[in-house]
Amino acid sequence: MKLISWNVNGIRAVVKKGDFQAFMKAQKPDVLCLQETKAERGQAEVDLKEYEEYWNSAEKKGYSGTAIFVKKDIEVLGEEYGLPEDLCKKYKLHEDDYGDPNKEGRVVTLELDDFFVVTSYTPNSKDDLSRLKLRHKQWDPAFLEYMKRLEKEKPVLFCGDLNVAHTPDDLANPKPNVGEHGFTDEEREGISHMINAGFVDSFRHFVPKGNGHYTWWTHWANARARNVGWRIDYWFVSKKLLPRLKKAYILPDVMGSDHCPVVIELK
Repeated sequence: MKLISWNVNGIRAVVKKGDFQAFMKAQKPDVLCLQETKAERGQAEVDLKEYEEYWNSAEKKGYSGTAIFVKKDIEVLGEEYGLPEDLCKKYKLHEDDYGDPNKEGRVVTLELDDFFVVTSYTPNSKDDLSRLKLRHKQWDPAFLEYMKRLEKEKPVLFCGDLNVAHTPDDLANPKPNVGEHGFTDEEREGISHMINAGFVDSFRHFVPKGNGHYTWWTHWANARARNVGWRIDYWFVSKKLLPRLKKAYILPDVMGSDHCPVVIELK
């Protein structure tokens, strides 16, 4: 089983350019998790007859949004959109100055036969770190508690643009970016808490050390061609699934977005 996560940075543009269709034809994922769709279902001419589609679009038009496409021969037992309301209340997510992040289409959860699949588009802490408190004290704890809750029922695979490089190996220029959004202690701590809770960063399971493995590049200064990037897109897996984890890798040559897809393969 091949599962792919990709922040498409606007699915309509990727489809219009033909990059999405070429990608699907080449990769043929069993499960495709998308972030930053910036669209509602039906707005993009995605003609994938062999897939069921599950969309969570933001209330604000053309903003954020997630989706999961699943091959029709895979049974989906349940679907949830957003974080559970009790966790939103517990962590006061509705009180964010920018607006309720749970209305921004940031999470889709599907229950499959032997595990849950979750796609997440974590709120960006902003250049001026004005959303860092939301990220550190509210969103990350709420999301992790949700993952742990799901795991009590069956193992979990969660993925997405988590908007943080976890270690200095996960970005090309760590020193000048210390304390900048995407590489603050607070954001990095959120990933550490996931790992401490028993979820495994699938890519680092196979490649524990070393840089040069990136999933996002700025549009400035020819960064992608020079591979001056950040690894901010992830697949995390429950430890129970490790015996089935066959591969985890990045597809840096797939174009169409400022992010590239990340892949796991299960036995």
